[in-house]
Amino acid sequence: EVQLQASGGGLVQAGGSLRLSCAVSGGTVDDYSIGWFRQAPGKEREAVSCISGYDGTTYNARSVKGRFTISRDPAKNTAFLQMNSLKPEDTAVYYCNARTRINAYWGQGTLVTVSS
Repeated sequence: EVQLQASGGGLVQAGGSLRLSCAVSGGTVDDYSIGWFRQAPGKEREAVSCISGYDGTTYNARSVKGRFTISRDPAKNTAFLQMNSLKPEDTAVYYCNARTRINAYWGQGTLVTVSS
């Protein structure tokens, strides 16, 4: 069974950077489309960044475009979300997701708090 382990969250000042990791076990990171989602208090979960398992095409939400970068390292079997120029509105619990046409898996969340 595929399991995802998200890590890398923490407290950072506005303008700072964090890198989130999503370690994949029970599967190969390249075989899945990987997505990062976030959920702020009182809000719905939203997609932040995704990378296609077919051709590596990436997608970034408008709110993070130019600041966040999604990538994956097959050698580490891990996907990453590099977050730069963080803003207080980026504060949320971040979740990673791995999916194929048939299945979808979620990791536990990692909390990112951006202070002003």
